[in-house]
Amino acid sequence: MGHLITVATSLNQWALDFDGNLKRILSSIRIAKERRATLRVGPELEIPGYGCPDHFLEGDTVMHSWEILANILVSEEALDVMCDIGMPVVHKNVMYNCRIVIHNRKILLIRPKIDTFTPWTRHRQWEEHLLPRLIRDITQQSTVPFGDAVVSTLDTCFGVEFCEELSMPASPHVLMGLNGVEIFTNSSASHHELGKLYRRVDLIKEATLKLGGIYLYANQQGCDGDRLYYDGCAMIAVNGRIVAQGSQFSLNDVEVVSATIDIEDVRSHRVSSSRSLQAASVERYHLVEVPIALSSSQVDQVPDIPAARSFALRYHTPAEEIALGPACWLWDYLRRSRAQGYFVPLSGGIDSCSTSVIVYSMCRLVAEAATRADNQVIEDARRMTGEPPDSSYIPSDPREFANRIFHTCYMGTENSSKETRRRAKLLAEAIGSYHVDLNMESVVTAFRQLFNFVTGSRPRFRVNGGSRAENLALQNIQARLRMVLAYMFAQLLPWVRGKVGGLLVLGNSNVDESLRGHTTKYDCSSADINPIGGVNKTDLRMFIAYARDAFDLPILDSFLDAAPTAELEPITETYVQCDAVDLGMTYDELAVYGRIRKVEKCGPYSMFTKLVHEWGSFLSPTQIAEKVKYFYFEHARNRHKMTTLTPHIMLPDDNRYDLRPFLYPTRFPFQFRKIDEVAALLPDRSDISVTQRRAKVE
Repeated sequence: MGHLITVATSLNQWALDFDGNLKRILSSIRIAKERRATLRVGPELEIPGYGCPDHFLEGDTVMHSWEILANILVSEEALDVMCDIGMPVVHKNVMYNCRIVIHNRKILLIRPKIDTFTPWTRHRQWEEHLLPRLIRDITQQSTVPFGDAVVSTLDTCFGVEFCEELSMPASPHVLMGLNGVEIFTNSSASHHELGKLYRRVDLIKEATLKLGGIYLYANQQGCDGDRLYYDGCAMIAVNGRIVAQGSQFSLNDVEVVSATIDIEDVRSHRVSSSRSLQAASVERYHLVEVPIALSSSQVDQVPDIPAARSFALRYHTPAEEIALGPACWLWDYLRRSRAQGYFVPLSGGIDSCSTSVIVYSMCRLVAEAATRADNQVIEDARRMTGEPPDSSYIPSDPREFANRIFHTCYMGTENSSKETRRRAKLLAEAIGSYHVDLNMESVVTAFRQLFNFVTGSRPRFRVNGGSRAENLALQNIQARLRMVLAYMFAQLLPWVRGKVGGLLVLGNSNVDESLRGHTTKYDCSSADINPIGGVNKTDLRMFIAYARDAFDLPILDSFLDAAPTAELEPITETYVQCDAVDLGMTYDELAVYGRIRKVEKCGPYSMFTKLVHEWGSFLSPTQIAEKVKYFYFEHARNRHKMTTLTPHIMLPDDNRYDLRPFLYPTRFPFQFRKIDEVAALLPDRSDISVTQRRAKVE
């Protein structure tokens, strides 16, 4: 019988925040020791922070990482516990993303990642790495093993794996497990995507289901300075079962997940002739042998093993993920930017409503953390609300806290309706935001008069006989003026309220609008950050329906019932502007186009052939062809707008992530001609009415 306590951590690290990162690492090690753990694993590149990108090219980043590692090595916290720590290492003038395994002021192994930075391609090979003088003085070692090796203790053997390596067809844990490795550590920086946790859990369970073994998964959590939110959820698995799981969305800076495991369970799981046959002939790993034991055989330390076996996994629904992921990201961004709050142009539509409700969700999380006496959250809340150092303020009421840090503004014109103004006002009251209601028609009129004075021409809206160019220009004036006013109010509202500092402006553009290009460059989609930029309209409606009940906000029903409209054109007895008409397609159709183009990696022709199968029962091939061509035409001619998108949590169509051109041959002559030729040859299998066709697509 050999029981051992293992620990996986989620740390809210921040790129280049070496002091803060050290503090959080030492805190996690301290908690691990309090739980009598003998092995601790942290997230990827936890010393400098994962989001450094080009800072990894700077020698300072590597030098400071060694300096922080030196602090860890000499600390009392790091004694008598084996730690797996992440940082960049330059080996023979080549930069590697590495894990450094330490124990009692010694470095046991430096294991480089095999698929990022410069990948270590020499599988199961190692060599000596010359340590910096700073480290040599502490460890009394000149060189240490560097490469693809494993650590062998007196009672078990463990190997290191990185984030993406888990999802490789030939993952390192397979050969390591056949070599007798019983514990696998995985240090990850895996960002949040809707539903991604299911795939992550499946991979972790599969890693040890056939092989047998213990899998420790550690992940970065929070916003570390980039356009990503890392969703934590550290886990420990044994023989294909998850036995411990951390929170996926949290305001905690340090979260430690531990489990006590009987190593004999792994050995009994591996007693099979098929595994033994493969293991006997597998190529061997180099063993770094260390004269210590990770397990304990003391009777008084025997844990409650059955409790771990009855562990139930926790998953969030997609609506909960939208409510929690962006909210946590907003909190990190707000406190780390040291701003005094957020500002949202609240239009009365579902997009700005969603942004506002996500901020309210953030305030709820802050109130919950403050009620639990989370000192870091309370300290951050006091600073951003302008409380004095000796304040006893506790942000325990989300509406009261929202009133201090969240500002909304309805910016009406002569084209705005009473309904949207009323919805904006009632929502602001429900969530507690500091709300301003203004009419900016005089500003819009001033611009129109200036143009008339300079050119002698007076542009008109389409409903008044104007051309398409006039109509579009008059709409864009309103949209862009709202952006200018948003930044003015964000800068000055704290001053108006007797406070110091400024607000961050939040954007309200969803992913469908970005995909279609249904935005105005430098309008209210231009902001400091955008919490809904990676979410489509269909999912936003699902989120609002969830928030209505979960947050007790009945006013959200009116947003769900309202028809989407920009309210940039005059309302007449016979005309009301409608998003679906402006788009030329429904939001549900846009969601399908986005999935096929981005996720399934299809061009115009491949999208057409897929949709012939998906929509062929209610649309003819020529109708599908026209829809696909229209979508690609609009997407291509508006693609330039993707170069100026407001940062968001992994916005899928952002030109910085979606590496496609922003200047296209918008009519795709070759591709569209091929689509037309094939559409003319295909039989029409549609057999329902036009009305039913529209309902089927939606």
